[in-house]
Amino acid sequence: ILNDSLDLNLITADREQAAGSFSIDLVAEDEDGTTYVIENQLEKSNHDHLGKLITYLTARSARGGIWIVSEPRPEHVAAMTWLNESPSADFYLVKVEAVRIGGSPAAPLLTMIVGPSAEAKESGRAKQELAERYDIRKRWWTDLVALPGAKLHAHITPGSYSWLGVSSGIRGLNLNYVVTQSECGAELYIDRGKDAEEENTRLFDQLQTFQVQIDGAISFPVSWQRLDSRRACRLRIDLSGGYRTPEEEWPSIQGKLVEAMNQLEQALRPALKTLTVGQ
Repeated sequence: ILNDSLDLNLITADREQAAGSFSIDLVAEDEDGTTYVIENQLEKSNHDHLGKLITYLTARSARGGIWIVSEPRPEHVAAMTWLNESPSADFYLVKVEAVRIGGSPAAPLLTMIVGPSAEAKESGRAKQELAERYDIRKRWWTDLVALPGAKLHAHITPGSYSWLGVSSGIRGLNLNYVVTQSECGAELYIDRGKDAEEENTRLFDQLQTFQVQIDGAISFPVSWQRLDSRRACRLRIDLSGGYRTPEEEWPSIQGKLVEAMNQLEQALRPALKTLTVGQ
């Protein structure tokens, strides 16, 4: 009945198998010898049995864990759904009921409430990749702001986003470091907020009257991006190398990036003082 309900092909099931000092209700195998642990609970699901299922699964290095209950709680449905995002095991939550047709003897009816799926595994992989990306970016920023030359941003707590910024001294004009997997950059980002498109481009145009002086004071190529199709504008210095570059190369890349930021800030300082800025 369980095989039909879960589309499995379990061919053996041994009762009360040892897992350290504990005893597993059932340990089953399929035709390939893959192990499944089965925890039976003829009552409302609870945390104790969920913990047992996970403990037994890891103790036996099982491929799957099957939890049979008479009444699955919503929080345990959610927990089993989340567990199925792991690529290392499959989890099944099954509801058991007794049914009778006419005067026949009672028979078990098993209904799968939660089971593994390719979509859940893919979602889990995507979440893991996102978490790894956040972690590595935080390490990138932590290393960068610790450099002696990174004084402009030394007071900023490293985060996990793709940028790290400070104000240039004018609201909405920020000096940002940016990083992607393979590139990084230093920029002045101009965004005075909602409904400020005209003011952003006006400030950009004022700065661009100093382009010759600014470009001449910086030893890196500067990209002047008016970004007419967007609200913001920016001046950007792009460099090769990002957070997916081998970490032993980070110090060299970040050293150049810090130098680019310092040159950009110093070159912009005279021009920023001349800007006509609204409230």
